Amino acid sequence: MIDVNKPLAGLEEWEDFLKERYPEPHKAAEVFEPTNPSKKKEEFRNYEADARPTVKEFYRQNHRHQTYDFAMAKRKEFLSLNRRQMSVWEALEFLNTLVDDSDPDTNLSQLEHLLQTSEQIRKDGHPRWFILAGLVHDLGKILCLYGQPQWAVVGDTFPTGCGWSNKIVFHPFFADNADRNRPEMQTRLGVYEEGCGLDKVNLSWGHDEYIYNVTKDYLPEEALYMLRYHSFYPAHRDGEYNYLMNDKDREMFKWVRAFNPYDLYTKSHEKPNLAELRPFYDDLIKEYFPPTLRW
Repeated sequence: MIDVNKPLAGLEEWEDFLKERYPEPHKAAEVFEPTNPSKKKEEFRNYEADARPTVKEFYRQNHRHQTYDFAMAKRKEFLSLNRRQMSVWEALEFLNTLVDDSDPDTNLSQLEHLLQTSEQIRKDGHPRWFILAGLVHDLGKILCLYGQPQWAVVGDTFPTGCGWSNKIVFHPFFADNADRNRPEMQTRLGVYEEGCGLDKVNLSWGHDEYIYNVTKDYLPEEALYMLRYHSFYPAHRDGEYNYLMNDKDREMFKWVRAFNPYDLYTKSHEKPNLAELRPFYDDLIKEYFPPTLRW
C-alpha cells in the first residue's frame, strides 16, 4: 500500500519528473535529448501517462488536499516563523538530513545540490543576489522535517480559490478537490479581481511561499520573485493566469524564467568542494542576511 504521507521514494523523484515534463529548450539541449521543432503536438510524450505510480499518487494527494482553506490555514500555521531561529548554514545543514538515496541522477546531498545550482549561476556571471537565491531557494523544504507530507511541501503550485487551468499537471485529479463544490471558486477569477496581482493570490501551499517569507526582508525583489514562484510552472512555463497578474508581476517574471534552468538542469555527479567554497558563501550570506533568521 502506498503511504499517502510519503508517496514519493524521495523529493528528488518529483524533480526528475519536472525535468521530463518541462524540458529546457536551449541550455538542456547539450545534455538532454533536444526537442525536434518539426514534431507535431500529438507526437510528444504524455509525461503524465508515463510518470511513475508514486508521482501520480503524489499529485493525486496534492490536488485533492490543496484547497483554498488548506493553503490559508498553512500560512497561518507556519508564517508566524516561530519554530526556531537558525543561520543560513544551520538551515542548510538541517535540510541536509533529507539526503535522498533514491535519486538516479546523483548521490549528492541536498546542500551539494544547492551549491551546484548557485555555482552555475555564479559561473554565468549573474549578480550576487542571484547566486544567493540559488543557494537558498529550496530551504523551504525543511517543512518536511516539521512533519509535513511531501504533497504539502513540493509540487507545481497553482492558484486556489479560482478555476484550475487545464495546463496544471494531472489536472483530472482536481475532481477530488472539495473546492469543486464551491461555485464561487470555479469561475475564471473566483475570489479575485482582474489584475489584482499575485501577492493577492492564495497559491497552493509549499516550500516556495515559506522560503519567500523567511527571506522577504533581506533580498532584492527580483530574488524574492524567484523564490516565491519558481514552482508556479503553469504561469512561468505555460503562460497561464496572466489575468491575475499586474504589470509588475509580468515584468518580474522574466527573472523567474531566468532562474528556472538553473533550478532544473545543474545536477551532476561532480561534488562541490565545500571547504573551498565556504569563504565565498560566508561573505555572500553576511552581505544580505543577519546572523540568524526566523523559521
